[in-house]
Amino acid sequence: MTAVPPGETQRGLSLNARPGFRWTFWWPFATVGLRRIPVAMSNEAGSYRFSGRIFRPPEIALIREVVATCAGVSRKELANTISELLGWTRPGGSLKEPECLAVLERLATAGLLTLPAKQQTRPAGSITSVPHTARGEPGPPLTGRVEAFAPVHVEPVRTAAERQLFRELVGRYHYLRYRVPFGAQRQYLVSIAQPVPTVVGGLQFSSAAWRMRARDAWIGWDEATRARQLPHVVSNSRFLVLPWVRIQNLASTTLALALRRLPTDWQAQYGVTPLLVETLVDPARYTGGCYRAANWIEVGETAGRGRDDRQHQRHGARPKRVFVYPLTPDAAERLRRRG
Repeated sequence: MTAVPPGETQRGLSLNARPGFRWTFWWPFATVGLRRIPVAMSNEAGSYRFSGRIFRPPEIALIREVVATCAGVSRKELANTISELLGWTRPGGSLKEPECLAVLERLATAGLLTLPAKQQTRPAGSITSVPHTARGEPGPPLTGRVEAFAPVHVEPVRTAAERQLFRELVGRYHYLRYRVPFGAQRQYLVSIAQPVPTVVGGLQFSSAAWRMRARDAWIGWDEATRARQLPHVVSNSRFLVLPWVRIQNLASTTLALALRRLPTDWQAQYGVTPLLVETLVDPARYTGGCYRAANWIEVGETAGRGRDDRQHQRHGARPKRVFVYPLTPDAAERLRRRG
């Protein structure tokens, strides 16, 4: 996105795009120039709420105008442009592209705008194709105590080969399969050193659920404080120990190692230090014993709806147990702070 040089011919429109600012932009030679001019805040009705942010009518008008004017660009480019115009970023400064894509799709569903045709990409939450390679084939059974296989390593997924292996293992052996994570995320591969270095599982941490009654009650959140402090909560959205691996205490050891390094890794990537980690356990499948052994706290159950059930059609369908792990002794107190 390139700013128009001073003195260049300017043509375009001005709209209240965020509280306290007016955006003016131009379209010469398919470049976009941006300038912010202070204006009064609009109090019109018809606001739209998504993922903790309220989009007021001037912002909706801006989004519609950008989509209508930027013919020929992809949905991803639209989302990045709109996120930048609205200042919708993570604490580290990166744009909230997946969240903005979801907003655009909901506005399109409501008939407020028409989006360009989807390109061949996988949106957040979609199930991807799962590769089948020799590295993902079942190995010989591994049994015994974790000390016999030490040290256990929990390492971030960095390379394309590691990303493919993570996707394959989770896609083939986790009951929820692999889905494109929504929002921020970090993935890790778990390996043992003895008798030979071997990958035995993986973990994924991603953006926390916007609203979870048991978690919010445990913290003591009101709506405004949750909206401000939610980036300091991270979800352990996938945890896999491969089915042929039956090593005692491996799961709790893995959780302890992952949580030891998570705050530094998350801060380095997103510019925010997490204070609390949450996870959901399906009681029809698991007891949550490894989380208890790693000192997680069970705080209640979900309503059984899922992230995307906004019409309450699946309320109570399959409640999950909610576990949390404070990364600092005063995590709940710090999350309740209003400043």
